[in-house]
Amino acid sequence: MLTVRSRRTALAVVAAAGLLGTVVVPTAAQAADANSQRHKTVNLQLLAINDFHGNLEPPAGSSGTIKEIDPATGKEVATPAGGIEYLATELRKARIPADDSITVAAGDIIGASPLTSALFHDEPTIEAMDKLGLDVTSVGNHEFDEGAQELLRMQEGGCHPTDGCYEPGRTFKGANFNYLSANVTDEKTGKPLLAPYWITKSQGVKVGFIGVTLEGTPNIVTAEGVKGLKFANEVTTINKYAAELKAKGVNSIVALIHEGGYPASSVYNYDCGAAGQGISGPIVDIAKKIDPAVGAIVTGHTHNAYACSIPDPNGVPRSVTSAASFGRLFTQIDMKLDKTTGEIVRPSVKAENHVVRRTVEKAPDMTALVDHYAKLAAPIANRPIGYIGSDINGRGSSDLEKPLGDLIADAQLAGLAPADKGGAQVAFMNPGGIRSDLVYKASGSEGDGVVTYGEAFTVQPFTNMMQVKTLTGAQLIQLLQQQVSGSNGAAPKVLQVSSNLHYTLDMRKTGADRVVVDSIRLNGAPVDPAAKYRVAANEFLAGGGDGFPAFAAGTDKLVGASDLDVFTAYLGAHSSAGAPLRAPAQDRIKIIGPGSDID
Repeated sequence: MLTVRSRRTALAVVAAAGLLGTVVVPTAAQAADANSQRHKTVNLQLLAINDFHGNLEPPAGSSGTIKEIDPATGKEVATPAGGIEYLATELRKARIPADDSITVAAGDIIGASPLTSALFHDEPTIEAMDKLGLDVTSVGNHEFDEGAQELLRMQEGGCHPTDGCYEPGRTFKGANFNYLSANVTDEKTGKPLLAPYWITKSQGVKVGFIGVTLEGTPNIVTAEGVKGLKFANEVTTINKYAAELKAKGVNSIVALIHEGGYPASSVYNYDCGAAGQGISGPIVDIAKKIDPAVGAIVTGHTHNAYACSIPDPNGVPRSVTSAASFGRLFTQIDMKLDKTTGEIVRPSVKAENHVVRRTVEKAPDMTALVDHYAKLAAPIANRPIGYIGSDINGRGSSDLEKPLGDLIADAQLAGLAPADKGGAQVAFMNPGGIRSDLVYKASGSEGDGVVTYGEAFTVQPFTNMMQVKTLTGAQLIQLLQQQVSGSNGAAPKVLQVSSNLHYTLDMRKTGADRVVVDSIRLNGAPVDPAAKYRVAANEFLAGGGDGFPAFAAGTDKLVGASDLDVFTAYLGAHSSAGAPLRAPAQDRIKIIGPGSDID
């Protein structure tokens, strides 16, 4: 039996089987192919997305806007963007004939998703990506949120092992596109979990795609999610498979990497400069070391927008792109392939990000898909659980201390402070776990200021179990220092803290010295290095995730309710229509010197 795993392959199989009829009049594609034979190059278009995270419905708050310069005023504005209905319309408008266009992604298509997708284990998003015409994607760290077996189910299909099928007589078919995981191998066999690369043809020229996720994935997902897997270096892996592709006669090679960078400007079409001087972060060093045989690099993970040139090991500029996140942008990459050498003509590569504006018509098939799953989720998603009197920003805050981060940490302390719940004395929340904002304006018919279960789920979609551990005062100080040192030295991860902890961060200094130890106060008193403290955090953070080994060293673990249950309980107990919650004052961490939105 022949298994087809892509839109392009499906077309080729149909043609080869003679199912397109016996009419001898040349098709438009055949005519174009005949014409291309008279030229030395052929055209190829890549349409790229990344970090979609199951955002089928238009994202709310700052997660649903893109920063751009208003041509009329010259000022920076936030433009509403995103939503699968609009993304489908824009991609279909941009896409040239199928033989010349390939749709790709750089990971995190699923995971940390809003309820409309997550309630059904992201099956709706896989279905939407098939309708969208996605051909191939690398895996991202969030593809491992539910573990390797669930990722394999996303590719191969079948009903969920616990929840089963969601509708009578309907079995999940799996992705028709190709997931690639070149640097993710089984610890026992050494074999890649999924295919390391995918080869297709564009007008007779072979094109290969290598897909990798960031080597540090085990540090940013739960241990259970990556159990039994090994994550290799991105550069070493790509160079290994680039050589293998060349040995197979594939000389047009594109890398899909779930790792990214930080452009100097948050405006989506910021010019990084001819040599990529305007971008920093892990992708810069990675791109400079990847084999020159790779003609273009599509990236993700940092949720930033850029279309830059970064020099390869030979100093030749090479396109490196990222389309922000949540389907708010897509990248159009046009290039020429040399028919004689089979290589990407590097100077021909042109990349540009495009905003997925909500002023275009919605794609009817996507509207039907979203409406179908939203209706199934509605009884759970639309249930009111709390009230707010203003926007409380998390993802949308550029501050190191985020209002929604403060609120979540307060909720965790309140939920785990009782002696029978763990006796927590302080709580910490990782900033990357805050996936959205709480928005005052109604998203549906619930009314302004009403927080629904679906909106709370979008903020805290992982449903990590809460834990309380005992740490010494010395370990608590180390924990704060690990925000800005060790693996977090280059890109600090500032934890969100409950209202009873205060301290100063001096960002003018470096490493652990950024934490002013003498300033640390818990309930107004200095932290005693020899004393013991009960500390609350979600299971990811409590296990040492995000570069916090001090947490993993804690003792006397008690497992509590999920982070989402703790959060929703707090909203219900501490707010009402007459007394809604407002954004906390952000006065727990005193910042000296420059700060940045590091996620």
